[in-house]
Amino acid sequence: MAPRDCAVVGRWRIVASDLWGRDDLDLVGLATMVVGERGHGEITVGALTAALDLEYARTSVFFRWHGSDDMTEVSGDGAAELQHDGSLEIELNYQNGDEVTLKAVRDAGSSTAC
Repeated sequence: MAPRDCAVVGRWRIVASDLWGRDDLDLVGLATMVVGERGHGEITVGALTAALDLEYARTSVFFRWHGSDDMTEVSGDGAAELQHDGSLEIELNYQNGDEVTLKAVRDAGSSTAC
């Protein structure tokens, strides 16, 4: 379960990437990261859809992930940290060594409470 003071739980809209253009982010659906309260979440970005296994800190989460990227099974790990401006910086590491940094903003309908 998420700690009571976790500020990252909720739904986040991914709006930027250091590797992909804005049009590429929403390739298979809205680019989002959902940080659930019970140790699980999900991410959709580009051609990637994946399930997350989460570990919580007050202003960040760490995760292992597994899913599909353009119909290929993929996995890796990562972290998401709340920034001073209220955005979320997500580091997504593929098991093969590829890395991407994403920026997300809280989805307008998402609660900030844990």
